[in-house]
Amino acid sequence: MTKTALIEKLAEDLGVSKRMSGDLVNTLIEQIMAGVKKEGEVRIQGFWTFKKSKRAARTGVNPQNPKEKVKIPAMNVVTFKAGSEFKAFVK
Repeated sequence: MTKTALIEKLAEDLGVSKRMSGDLVNTLIEQIMAGVKKEGEVRIQGFWTFKKSKRAARTGVNPQNPKEKVKIPAMNVVTFKAGSEFKAFVK
């Protein structure tokens, strides 16, 4: 499902305009991103967890020249973990 399809489905199910539904989806996404950045984690119990994790610096390989090694700096990355209810529903 795409973001556009999600917005259309929410608008239909809630009986609101696509604009209002789009604003809702965009605000939710913005709040998740801000929460992960500020707090380090956003969790909805049983559904999902977005978490900021630290990835250590490492040495990689240049794909255009496999003999050349490149240093990849340390960085923050986002991890996603599905909750137990979500996993059970998909099963």
